[in-house]
Amino acid sequence: MQNVSEQSLEIASKRYQAGRLAFENGQYREAVDNLEKASALLVRNSRLGGEVQIWLVTAYEAAGRNEEAIALCKQLQRHPHSETNKQARRLLYILQAPKLKRPSEWMTEIPDLGALSDNESKVRIAANPPKSSAKKKPAETEFVDLSQVNTKDNRFIWVAITAIGLIISYLTWLAF
Repeated sequence: MQNVSEQSLEIASKRYQAGRLAFENGQYREAVDNLEKASALLVRNSRLGGEVQIWLVTAYEAAGRNEEAIALCKQLQRHPHSETNKQARRLLYILQAPKLKRPSEWMTEIPDLGALSDNESKVRIAANPPKSSAKKKPAETEFVDLSQVNTKDNRFIWVAITAIGLIISYLTWLAF
């Protein structure tokens, strides 16, 4: 009997890790599947059982199964492990918060690429783009109309030259 529980604990641990990895990679349906199987193999009132169920709540929410996430959160509020029931209360507060409407200009729509066939989804990039047979014209020299340029004497140049002279004099004086 002890061997069976160790085996189920090992399987549940692997499912739990696979579920977390799938969740972190955005594969929410797979995450829900793995976390549900891990939860079924564990004692729900254990610390690990509660941790798996908290992850399952977030996976439900990410997969769009909000009602199931809220129901599980309400169950987890009575969990014997204090950290689990504290997290469940926080998550429930977030899940039941009113949803704000976002203006459409704030959103970027991502096209669903799952409908494309494999051949259409591959992008072909040429290593060396084909060179056109027509020769490009050499860049034309642009002439500047000096009547449009401000050629008035600027005092800044004299201030800069004076400052440079003073700095050089000071450095020379320090050297001796």
